Amino acid sequence: MDKKIFSFLFSTRLMAVLFLTFAIAMGIGTFIESKYNTDTARILIYNTWWFEAIMVFFLINFFGNIKRYQLLKKEKWATLLLHVSFIFILLGAFITRYISYEGVMPIREGAAENQIYSDKTFLTVFADGEYKGEMKRRTFEKSLLFSPVTNNDFTLSGKFDETPFEVTYVNYIMGAKETIKPDPKGTLYIKLVEAGAGGREEHFLKEGEVQNIHNVLFALNKPTDGAININTTGEKYTIQTPFEGEFMRMADQFKGKVTKDNVQPLMMRSLYSIGDIRIVFPDPAVRGIVDYVSNNDYKAKSHTDALIVKVKAEGQEKEVRLMGAKGSVGEPQTVKIGKIEYSLFYGSKAYILPFKVKLNDFIATKYPGTEKSYSAFESKVTVQDSSETFDADIYMNHVLDHKGYRFFQSSFDPDEKGTVLSVNHDWWGTSITYLGYFMLFFGLMAIMFTKGSRFTDLKRKLEKVKEKKAKLITILVLMLSFNGFAQEPHVHTPGDNHNHNHTHTHNDDPNDHANHVTRPPSQKQIDSLLTIYKAPESHAAKFGRLIIQDAGGRMKPINTFSSELLRKVSHSDTYNGMNSDQVFLSMTQYAQVWIQVPIIHLRAGNDSIRKIIGVDKDTKKAPFVKFFDENGNYKLSPYLDAAYKAANPNQFEKDFIETDKKVNLMESALSGSILKIFPVPNHPGDKWISYLELEHAGLKGMEATYTKQILPLYFNALNNGSISKDFKTADDLVESINGFQKKFGAKVRPSEEKIDAEIAYNKYDVFQKLTYWYITAAIIMFIFTIVNIFFEKKWIRFCVNACHIVIGFFFALHTLGLIARWYISGHAPWSNAYESIIYVAWSTMFFGLAFDRKSKLTVASSAFVTAMILMAAYLNWIDPEIANLQPVLNSYWLMIHVAVIVASYGPTALGMILGFVSLVLIFFTTEKNKAKMDLNIKEITYINEMALTIGLIMLTIGNFLGGQWANESWGRYWGWDPKETWALISIMIYAFVIHARFVPALRGKWTFNLMSMFAFISILFTYYGVNFHLVGLHSYASGEAKSLDWIYYSLAAISVIGAITYPKYRKYYKKQIKK
Repeated sequence: MDKKIFSFLFSTRLMAVLFLTFAIAMGIGTFIESKYNTDTARILIYNTWWFEAIMVFFLINFFGNIKRYQLLKKEKWATLLLHVSFIFILLGAFITRYISYEGVMPIREGAAENQIYSDKTFLTVFADGEYKGEMKRRTFEKSLLFSPVTNNDFTLSGKFDETPFEVTYVNYIMGAKETIKPDPKGTLYIKLVEAGAGGREEHFLKEGEVQNIHNVLFALNKPTDGAININTTGEKYTIQTPFEGEFMRMADQFKGKVTKDNVQPLMMRSLYSIGDIRIVFPDPAVRGIVDYVSNNDYKAKSHTDALIVKVKAEGQEKEVRLMGAKGSVGEPQTVKIGKIEYSLFYGSKAYILPFKVKLNDFIATKYPGTEKSYSAFESKVTVQDSSETFDADIYMNHVLDHKGYRFFQSSFDPDEKGTVLSVNHDWWGTSITYLGYFMLFFGLMAIMFTKGSRFTDLKRKLEKVKEKKAKLITILVLMLSFNGFAQEPHVHTPGDNHNHNHTHTHNDDPNDHANHVTRPPSQKQIDSLLTIYKAPESHAAKFGRLIIQDAGGRMKPINTFSSELLRKVSHSDTYNGMNSDQVFLSMTQYAQVWIQVPIIHLRAGNDSIRKIIGVDKDTKKAPFVKFFDENGNYKLSPYLDAAYKAANPNQFEKDFIETDKKVNLMESALSGSILKIFPVPNHPGDKWISYLELEHAGLKGMEATYTKQILPLYFNALNNGSISKDFKTADDLVESINGFQKKFGAKVRPSEEKIDAEIAYNKYDVFQKLTYWYITAAIIMFIFTIVNIFFEKKWIRFCVNACHIVIGFFFALHTLGLIARWYISGHAPWSNAYESIIYVAWSTMFFGLAFDRKSKLTVASSAFVTAMILMAAYLNWIDPEIANLQPVLNSYWLMIHVAVIVASYGPTALGMILGFVSLVLIFFTTEKNKAKMDLNIKEITYINEMALTIGLIMLTIGNFLGGQWANESWGRYWGWDPKETWALISIMIYAFVIHARFVPALRGKWTFNLMSMFAFISILFTYYGVNFHLVGLHSYASGEAKSLDWIYYSLAAISVIGAITYPKYRKYYKKQIKK
């Protein structure tokens, strides 16, 4: 019996079940977290006993496999190291969860703190009473997680002396908002709504009391000097304030003054601006009792919750409402039952540190010319310890370590006068986990090179297959040679028909120009006018070199914006023969003409937008003017509020959002607001402004005169140049603006080399061109390679090799494009959705070329997948803009973690396409070609397993490097964020695929190749799905939510491929396994 139990615990079948169960559970958890919040996911999945039991069984299985597969042998040390590393990682995780703690420490400038507030919420009970003649206190606490959609029942039991008590759950209100429940016998209240920088806040003034709201006193029916007095006892409500002010009635915009110390009628539903506050009284006073309702905001970063409990002791029970939340201890509520007094708290637990941290200064650095776009923020602190005092700087990715506590820069107060530090006390958990990480990294690298490992075994098998293929080719050549003696030669005779006819017709379309029209100009007339007055390419290129400052503070050539403008607005790179610089320059000159030009691309299939703006349902592009009515009202406005507020917008709403962005981009170009070409001299934030902002910029002297006159002079010179065809004056004025930028904006202006590089990058647009080059070369090479399997010809092999060389050349261009983007942006080119896509494409092609130079099918398949990946970026028009980094990404970890984990998608994508190719070859297997097909399938399958092995190694290393980055940035190496969780899910799935050969029922080439295709869906969801479906810390790379239908279609398509190919596999290959 014991042997059966151990056999089951150590079995590969249990291992397979654990891999899949763990992955499925985590996948469900990410959707729960996205729909609700992390606490809900922890309650239902991550903190459950059965989820932890899976990890315990993993540990047992790891130990058992060490013995079962004799991993203690010298030649298997690399595999042993891998298994031991996971044991250490899991042990470290258990220590972190059950022994260590973390929290936050808010500090204002000049203050010193020694308390941290736990990231977990606790119910704490102080029982105070007499014990042996003295007053004593006993403390009881329980860590609790609550969610409105889970069963929150709990009981906290305790005993003071010989008196037992019990605290039981009654109700939980997330984001509790105070409200008044009408009750004729209740107290009189009036609702006050405060509007401020922090948003809308609701308060209730209680009759007979004076309340302090942000240092302003309010009194209801209790006249008080120095307070804003509201009186409801007379026939009309009145207001008396100690400040001057004014009000505006919202219904009709009627305005009036509020006179200091004067009793005036209170205007309901009117906005009062009194002193520094803005308030509204929306409803009449009502009698009632205070109650609480939920705000139903699962995603709020901070709000106060209400926990209602019953305290039972000595045959009595009392209900208590506790208010609290993470980040604060909570408000105490006290009840007395018998001789014992119970004080209850709900909220974070306060941990007292053995030293203090004083905040000397908080510094928030912004990108040039921006108000809220932060490039970095740091806390300058002093550690005040009894043994030593020292200064330290804490900023993103730079931590402070002291006495087992680690301090991280987390966030800061809106006024930038206070900081919030994340604090972690987890030396043992982190150390053991990091030891496991080190062993894991070393072991994963070792299995690729040590003798006796699966990877080296695959390389050996691959070489054998190549030898067999070479022998088979030699035999075929000999057979064909002998057959050739018996064949009559084929001769082409003059009578053979090899003629090819080609005809071509061309009709000219005359271009009529009308000088005087009595109706709006036609499209042909508008285009003709713009063509006549367009600037030559040589001058437009000089204008395109001028630098502008975008909304995010990035300094870039006008050429970059003009390129982005055309791509985003019209989904094209040119308009009517004009390049992007010519188009944008023309827009700045002739905005009134361009508003008539149909240039805004409308998504196909959405007739609603076309109907709203009044264009035909077949219209592909609409002019800017069509989005506004005769009074200048924006036609899309009524539909946008709901669209932007939708957490998961439908396709209708997404189309409105996308179109609105295009209209706004056109507006910024036509109005000139984007043309921030003038640096403000000596501005502390290095701000640049447009012509429209000059009046309020505070420029003086020659700078003010110059900036006001230069653009009118320039545009006049352009007009004259269009007539005289002499643009020398316009060239000189552009050079003058360039000189102004160099003189006053040299600090942030890019170098000439970077400007040249960025303009060249925009001009050649290498990644879009590579999409078509890769796919053309891949299809040609694929065709020749397949033909070469059946017909061995020298010229066919020559064509295959030529395609191989061409694809290698394309890869070199791909690499140069990434290097150029890195140089231009100043950071690694994988920080946003577009960059990560082109990097995944590069990684796919890299591994396709690197895995096996002699496997032509692998190279062709890699090029095809690379083209598909690049095509995904451009078909969806993902924003290719180069942008500034968020502070958390401004780290060397971006180059290490993101580079490794995103690159891992390449070999897994290669594995997917190789799996497909293998199944295709299985499908086309016959009795005649079986021997040759079998060798090709074995070759591709071995390469596939090698690709998946390397992909799994990189994915694993990348994910755990991400844990280290998270620990350096946020103070925890694992937080069940959807991105890191789905990366772990992918690790589990690919580990299952790699280990499936140990399960007898899952062995075989068909099964492995089919699983490699199914497994890739987890990679797609890790990259695409998390960014576009789920919500998490990785939102800086996310987009708008999409439908999940693509998953179902992918699963169905792969299933159909498997069903179609299995009969051939069973007929020709399955028998080999049985033997």
